[in-house]
Amino acid sequence: MKPRRKPATLRKPTRFPEENVVERWDARHLLGQLEFDEYHFINCEFGEADLSRLRFTDCRFERCNLSAAKLAGTALQNVAFDECKLLGLQFTACRDMLFGVHFDQCQLRYASFAGRTMPATRFMDCNLEEADFADADLSQAVFQDCILAGAVFQNTRLVGADFTSASGFVIDPETNPLAGARFTLHGLLGVVAKFGLIVE
Repeated sequence: MKPRRKPATLRKPTRFPEENVVERWDARHLLGQLEFDEYHFINCEFGEADLSRLRFTDCRFERCNLSAAKLAGTALQNVAFDECKLLGLQFTACRDMLFGVHFDQCQLRYASFAGRTMPATRFMDCNLEEADFADADLSQAVFQDCILAGAVFQNTRLVGADFTSASGFVIDPETNPLAGARFTLHGLLGVVAKFGLIVE
């Protein structure tokens, strides 16, 4: 059996046409347009907006609020979120094709990634309390300085994932593939918690 190839890390979008850098938009500005390529959204208010069936490619959301926005059939293709409020977002509802995201200093409490295939995804300094990762593929993912208290890992593929600076997680090694995953000695407490072991 051939070994699995290490998933490629998407390059975070950083350059945008000047006319595609927009500030303080709300959902009304999105009306009549279905595709957004190389857009940089800054300080935009999309909380509870219906973003269903829209396509965002090589876009960046910076200091935006998308909490509880509707993502049914939404395409997020290499999209970066920086310092955004993404509370309760159902990423599981997004279109599968070319799904790719980056998160840096984001509020992702109660977000759902259940069933998503998103290897090598990077979560940097994010609050992921109560997030749902059940049945997701997070091979080689990085959770740098992330809070994972109450996050759900059930049948989640975590091969090669990096939890060395994450906190609060509880992961059952019997129901989540963890080969090659990285933990600190202290972090291992969240992996062996179900066994009732005492680590001194």
